[in-house]
Amino acid sequence: MIRRKCLFSKITYANFLLMVFFMLSNATGYSQLSKDKEKLQRTKKQLEQDIRFTSELLEKTQKNKQTSLNKLQILAKQIKSRQALINTINLQLNDVQVQISVENLQIERMSKQLQDMKTEYARMIYYAYRTMNGHNKLMFIFAAKDFNQAYQRLKYYQQYSSYRRHQVAKIESTKHAIDDHRKELESVKIEKLTLVQSQQLEKQKLDREKTEKAEAVKEFSSKEKQLLATLKVKQKAAAELENEIEKLIAEDIKASEARSRKKDAKLNKPASTTKEAAHSPVMEFTPLEKELSSSFSANRGRLPWPCDRGFISGSFGEHPHPVLDHVTVKNNGVDIMTEPESAIKTVFNGRVSRVMSFPNLNKVVIIRHGDYLTVYSNLEEVRVREGQEVSARQAIGKVHTNPDDKKSELHFELWRGKVIQNPEEWLAGK
Repeated sequence: MIRRKCLFSKITYANFLLMVFFMLSNATGYSQLSKDKEKLQRTKKQLEQDIRFTSELLEKTQKNKQTSLNKLQILAKQIKSRQALINTINLQLNDVQVQISVENLQIERMSKQLQDMKTEYARMIYYAYRTMNGHNKLMFIFAAKDFNQAYQRLKYYQQYSSYRRHQVAKIESTKHAIDDHRKELESVKIEKLTLVQSQQLEKQKLDREKTEKAEAVKEFSSKEKQLLATLKVKQKAAAELENEIEKLIAEDIKASEARSRKKDAKLNKPASTTKEAAHSPVMEFTPLEKELSSSFSANRGRLPWPCDRGFISGSFGEHPHPVLDHVTVKNNGVDIMTEPESAIKTVFNGRVSRVMSFPNLNKVVIIRHGDYLTVYSNLEEVRVREGQEVSARQAIGKVHTNPDDKKSELHFELWRGKVIQNPEEWLAGK
């Protein structure tokens, strides 16, 4: 009796440990798989939105019979987003394949477990038939040496019967679990098929877009003189804007020094005459301006975009011209292509320092945020005035749309003191 009881305990304890192990491992695995799946789904959704947006812009440029740089820029963005979408679908397919493997392993493990339980239950039935019929059961109990032993033998039969009922329930539960996993497996296989079809479709579109871009580049290659002339005009406008910004910074420093001298005079403090102060003038800020600078700096990588919809069509710094070989383009900020009539909004609280107009840059608004400046160029109209306090996400104007190629592009710059910054490192990701 004792040997049978020990055997019973070992079986149940081993099954319990096995059950706990798989519950914990499956919970962790499925939780991580679910998080990865949700993240990829969000990325896929965002890329699909980007492609829809560039498709809308491309549709508008198709009305212009002549190929333009605008179309080339949109196609480049479209191709980049499409490739990223295909990569995301590939990652989703990898995850789905992992999920299929997990489901197959689960079904295989549970099927083996089910077979083991059935085999064990068959042995129990056979044992019960041989030794636990009513007559033998009574004889076994009444053959006890004393009442305590008889009670223990009775409890043993009760436990054995309970374990049999438990095994039956567990067998049924495992059968249902296997059925559920098989249904889930079929669902995942359908998801995989859908993703494969989507992947193939996106690859076909990508090939068409690459061909269209190559044809556009080829067409532009024959217009080298025209492109160089256009580039020269843009570079001249950028240089004029840079000079105006540097003049503005110098004026602000001069005004800051005057305020500082006036303050020192009131306090009877000697004015600074060191060579370092003379050759390295810097602005002095009020406590509120210092707080604004600190707050602006703390939002690096989290600043809102200056327009609701758009993509970066011209990146910061020096980079090759999209068509002309051996020609380098310099950009003091980023160009953001957006929709016609788009409202342009300030990225942070500040004060309007300048409202100006330039040939080929149209209207320009410069906003100071303590030690930082943000510059918004190529505006059709301006809704703020110099000296006005503005808040983050406040509309300051409307983007200009080129009547020839229907291009609506904002030029955005960011300065810290006299140093030009890369706006992409400050704006929040889209």
